[in-house]
Amino acid sequence: MPKYAPSDIRNIALCGHGGAGKTTLADTLLNTFPIETGGTVKKLASVDDGTSICDFDEEEKAHKYTIESSVIHFEQGGKLFNIIDTPGKPDFIGQTIGALNGVDTAAVIVNASSGIEVNTRRVFAEAKKLGLGRIIVLNKMDDDKANFEKLLKLVKDVFGPECVPFNTPDGEGGNFKGVQSALADGSPYKDALLETIVTVDEAAMEKYLEGEVPTGDELSALIQQAMLEGALVPVVCVSGKTKVGLNEMLEVFAQCGLAPDKIKRNANSAANNASGGAAGDEVEIKHDAAGQVIAQVFKTRIDPFVQKLSFLRVYSGTLKNGQSLAASTSRRGIKIAQLFQMQANENKPIDEATPGMIVAVAKLEELETGTTLGDCIMEPIVFPTPMVGLSASPKSRGDEAKLSGALMKVSQEDPTFTVERNEQTKQLVITGMSEQHLLVVQERLKRRDKVELDTKEPKIAYRETIQSNADGMYRHKKQSGGAGQFGEVHIRMYPFPKGTDPETYATNKGQFPSFKNFTYDEATNFLWVDCIVGGVIPSNFFPAIEKGFKERMNRGVIAGYQVQDVCVELYHGKYHDVDSNEHAFRTAGSMAFKEVFQKAKPALLEPIVKMEITVPMANVGDVNSDLPNRRGRPLGIDDAGGGMQTITAEVPLAEVTTYNRTLASMTGGQGSYGIEFLRYDIVPGNVQQQIIASAQLADDEE
Repeated sequence: MPKYAPSDIRNIALCGHGGAGKTTLADTLLNTFPIETGGTVKKLASVDDGTSICDFDEEEKAHKYTIESSVIHFEQGGKLFNIIDTPGKPDFIGQTIGALNGVDTAAVIVNASSGIEVNTRRVFAEAKKLGLGRIIVLNKMDDDKANFEKLLKLVKDVFGPECVPFNTPDGEGGNFKGVQSALADGSPYKDALLETIVTVDEAAMEKYLEGEVPTGDELSALIQQAMLEGALVPVVCVSGKTKVGLNEMLEVFAQCGLAPDKIKRNANSAANNASGGAAGDEVEIKHDAAGQVIAQVFKTRIDPFVQKLSFLRVYSGTLKNGQSLAASTSRRGIKIAQLFQMQANENKPIDEATPGMIVAVAKLEELETGTTLGDCIMEPIVFPTPMVGLSASPKSRGDEAKLSGALMKVSQEDPTFTVERNEQTKQLVITGMSEQHLLVVQERLKRRDKVELDTKEPKIAYRETIQSNADGMYRHKKQSGGAGQFGEVHIRMYPFPKGTDPETYATNKGQFPSFKNFTYDEATNFLWVDCIVGGVIPSNFFPAIEKGFKERMNRGVIAGYQVQDVCVELYHGKYHDVDSNEHAFRTAGSMAFKEVFQKAKPALLEPIVKMEITVPMANVGDVNSDLPNRRGRPLGIDDAGGGMQTITAEVPLAEVTTYNRTLASMTGGQGSYGIEFLRYDIVPGNVQQQIIASAQLADDEE
């Protein structure tokens, strides 16, 4: 028998906006309730003093806010609680999204004095999208600005009527001395809470209408069902610093937090199995300790002592030390040397992990965030696209090799951080969620890896595309004694909008009467269609021609940016029995693409982001006046509570890469904002000319 049945486990992420008190709550929980070995973690824990248990990273201590998610655990009332403290700043949203993929319930922490802020909305939406249970925790109820009734109305207005108090404050501000259960007789919220709970079961609703109130196990089962369906979002009150309401909050976590076996999750078979299933078949995950192993990596951390740590959520089967398993990112599979149960930055060796548990394994380089262990493959974890880049180089010439390894470690830890070398400019480009995100990365490189960077202005991930049809050819011919080089390629080029079905488009005989075959690259939305007739180009040269197309797309044509949303039809060409080779046709393909692209009304695309800007009411006019100067388009404005307003707008990313400085100046440091990628749009002509003029492209035919 496993030590913890799934029904006795609660996996909960503490998430919300920065400054809501998530880390203080996590530290307080760990200092209050016993861990499984007995006793509590007796350690001073203060974010402000740099003694937090969960914010143990040196950058976190320096900045006094969470940068990485942190896993802790403890026991209370016969249940194992795995709590993940997550960052509140939108710059580090990737860590929060990873954590949400490892839990069953999101506790959305709201600062009672500030109300609902930018990241509060975003994490609530992310949790809902993942089908998680959601609990709203009104923290800092001891603050003088706390007003329960106003805050509850705001929560309902923003998140919906399913947000119902599970307890109410006994006093507010300095008089906050306790909480009262909303299920207690005389509570003004009792009827609303019970009605919300019983609506998920017709029989229970009928009994309730007849005067029979559910209690005990029946009530607990109905609460779990209401949480699962999203019909109930409990609201609780607490003060993380004074511990008032802490026990009651944990009781709600136990009663309302979804057990690991409640959420229906599916995976795809990675191989044919004994039960007759075929590879690729969708299977429902059974939370059975005796079943097949299914676990997923939701977080990676480079630890100075145990090196690479991969954090796993176990969904099915039993993980054991010494066990060999298939892994979705490894051809050979992996062998687990040692399992660990994590307590922030401390680890305790354990022998096995059963469904619902969160554990870590060390030194398995084959594992990445999102890797599935076992003979099934779970859906990959979807992270936001990083959009703000810097050209980077080491300050010391001898640090190139060291820098490469250091950046690789950061990209393993953080899926919203990427590293690539621009083929055209030969620059190393690091890309993250914001200017602040990249500054923290540089601090970590300097401290942990002893590498300092020289960086240049943020680079925006523009894209190139076309707006009209064009055709043309290119003949590559060289002769310098002996065998020469010859390859001739004729192509037609068409705009290929996102969302177009490549097979339907390519097999349209009206469009391509000589259709033979097609190849599609989803990443760049690139389709190329083979319409060669009569063997004028032998098919063994097609891969080289395609390689030439893709090399040119990677290098760009008009400004050195990735090409996307293009269809190329290869319809004619010539070859020479002796002089034609793969190199010749690769060059011909690349140059034909370049020349025809330039005829097809080329254009630059720029990333457009959705911004949610929360500012004091007095600064709303300043923000709205500034947005048109940034080519922004306001979409609406909402009350964020506490005298704050949230402005929603669409803005080109290039105009807001350093917006944190502007907003801080505009609001005296009281404003905050978040950005989320929406789409790519055509760059206006005057702006496009400036970008193209600043790009230095060389004629690179070899």
